[in-house]
Amino acid sequence: MITKSLHARHNELAETNNQLKILNGGIFEAGELPYFKDKIALTGHFPLTPKKLEIFQVNVGYMCNQVCEHCHVDAGPDRKEIMTRETMQYCLEVIRNTGAHTLDLTGGAPEMNPDFRWFVEEAAKAGIQDFIVRSNLTIMRANKKYHDLPRFFKKHNIHIVSSMPHYTRGKTDKQRGSGVFDASIKALQELNAVGYGLPESDLRLDLVYNPSGAFLPGDQVAMEKDFKKALQEDFNIKFHHLFAITNLPIARFLDYLIASENYEDYMYALVEAYNPTAVENVMCTNTISVSWDGWLYDCDFNQMLDLKVASRIKHIKDYNEDILNDRNIIISQHCYGCTAGAGSSCQGTVA
Repeated sequence: MITKSLHARHNELAETNNQLKILNGGIFEAGELPYFKDKIALTGHFPLTPKKLEIFQVNVGYMCNQVCEHCHVDAGPDRKEIMTRETMQYCLEVIRNTGAHTLDLTGGAPEMNPDFRWFVEEAAKAGIQDFIVRSNLTIMRANKKYHDLPRFFKKHNIHIVSSMPHYTRGKTDKQRGSGVFDASIKALQELNAVGYGLPESDLRLDLVYNPSGAFLPGDQVAMEKDFKKALQEDFNIKFHHLFAITNLPIARFLDYLIASENYEDYMYALVEAYNPTAVENVMCTNTISVSWDGWLYDCDFNQMLDLKVASRIKHIKDYNEDILNDRNIIISQHCYGCTAGAGSSCQGTVA
C-alpha cells in the first residue's frame, strides 16, 4: 500500500503533461485505437458542448487523511493545496447567482480545509436544492475535532456521498489502506444514528463504488442490492443509493495501470465498451468544476489533468455563465472512462 502521493514521491506522473503524453501517444498515436474526438464524431457528438448548468462542483483542497491506491486527485496528507476563504467568497458569489441547483463539495477530504464549516454554513444560505459533500467517511473518525461531523451535516441537511469500495474488509483495505473499512463502518453507523440513510429519511446518504483493479464496474442496480444486503446483515447499516464509478486512467490509477502492465488492455476495454448514449449525459455537459485555486474546468477529471475550460473566462473571479456556456468541452482519451458501458459520472451511471 502506497503512503505518499505521486507529488511527494516526485513521480513523473505528478506532471500532468506526462500523463497527457501517455494518453495521446502509444496505441492511440499508432492508430491501434481511435482518439476520443474521432470516436464521438462517428456518432455525431463532436464537438461536445455544454447544456444548462446544473452542478457547481468545488474542490476545496487536495489534502486528505488517506492515500488511496486509485485516487485520481492524487490526494494525501502531504498535499498542501487548500482553497482560501477569498476564493470561497468568489464561489459564494457565483452560487448565489448561478442557475445551478446542485453544489458539490469535494477534495481530498473537503472537511480538512480549515474554512470548510464556514463555507458550508454560508453556502447553505444560498438556497441550493442538493448540497453534496463527498466524504471518505474515515475523516469522521480521524480526529476528535471531526467527531461531530454527522450532527453538523444534519444541521445543514447535507447530502453525503461517501467512498465505499466494497462491503468486505479485505477489498476495501486493499484499495484504501489498513483500517479504512472498520473506520468507515463506524462512521456509517454514526450517520445512521442521526438519521442519515434511513428509508424514509430526507437526510441523503449515498455510497460510491469503484473497481479495485483494471476492470469496469458491474451493473449498478445489482451491486446496490448486494451492498445493501451485506451492510444490513453484517452491520445493520442502511443507505439510499450506490453509485458505480469507472476508474479513469489518470494520476494514481494510471500509475497503477502502467506498473501492473494493464494500461493497454484497460484502454482497449474502455474503447470497446464505448456507448454513444452515455455521451449525451456525461457530467461535463452540465457541470462546472472549480479547483482549490479558483480555476475553471469542464469536470473534476479535466481539473486533475490541468485542462482548463476553452473560454476566455477561466477563473472563478471572472465568472460569466453566458460566456462559459458558449464553449466546446475539452476532451482527451481519459474521457472513454465516462462513456464506457452505462457511462460514469460523479453521480454514478448515466445511461
